[in-house]
Amino acid sequence: MALWPRTRRGYATGALALTAALALSACGSSTQTGTTGATSSAPATAAGGVTLVSPGKLTTCTNLPYPPFQAKDASGKVVGFDVDMIDLVAKKLGVTQDIVDIDFDSIKGGAALSAGKCDVAAAGMTITEDRKQHLDFSSPYFDEVLGLVTKKGAGVPTLEAAKSKNLSVGVQAGTTSLTLAKSAGIEAKEFKDSGKLLLALQSGQVDMVIQDLPVVVDWMKKPAVSSAYELSGQVPTHAQYGFAVKKGNAALLKIINESLSEAIKDGTWSKEYQQWMGAAPVTTPTPTS
Repeated sequence: MALWPRTRRGYATGALALTAALALSACGSSTQTGTTGATSSAPATAAGGVTLVSPGKLTTCTNLPYPPFQAKDASGKVVGFDVDMIDLVAKKLGVTQDIVDIDFDSIKGGAALSAGKCDVAAAGMTITEDRKQHLDFSSPYFDEVLGLVTKKGAGVPTLEAAKSKNLSVGVQAGTTSLTLAKSAGIEAKEFKDSGKLLLALQSGQVDMVIQDLPVVVDWMKKPAVSSAYELSGQVPTHAQYGFAVKKGNAALLKIINESLSEAIKDGTWSKEYQQWMGAAPVTTPTPTS
């Protein structure tokens, strides 16, 4: 499948998963699409025989902010494309979604899921072979395209041009943007999240940033950004996003894939895409069933 602008987050460092798992209790905060509740120590069972880490809740690990996939609105509620897709899964299970904001490294290496911090990871996360060693992924639900952002008029449409001009480049730590920069022979500066990456560009710490295209498009909705910066180039990676569960959690993965398939078939996926991306999709994913 080939959707409109594709998206995100790079290759895992699986060797860190155990260490990260031991530290998880101190690195996450809970935010909900509704209200926040404490995680129960006793797993609960939902529809379809799915075991959940907290009774009555589908707990989702993500890394904020990452609009338009997940970010807090003016009221503090977490909203976005990924949020809406996982809400469909929660509805199918007969529970509500609870969102935990946590470091992306803990998500992509499988530590958060293995430690029982959450049931599912929804973080605009690219499916990679390395990550498949630590996570089980859903069917792809979004294609990845990265955007290059520079000051207006810089005339730098490619990473090759950026390298030839000796520009400093910023990326979000641990993502496919970092991998892309390395492949172009660029030693990029890494920033913890998309918000810090944008601030680095605006404060002059870097001359260019690489970020998932839908995130860049969302940035450009802000006059302070669009008045001074531009999308100077696009790089299709031919990778795709997926939701992830703990290795071996076949019951939950089945429900996620069923929910995605139904959303694609009944037009919900396309409707949500247009709402959050601001444009109709060129094509849609292929239903798995």
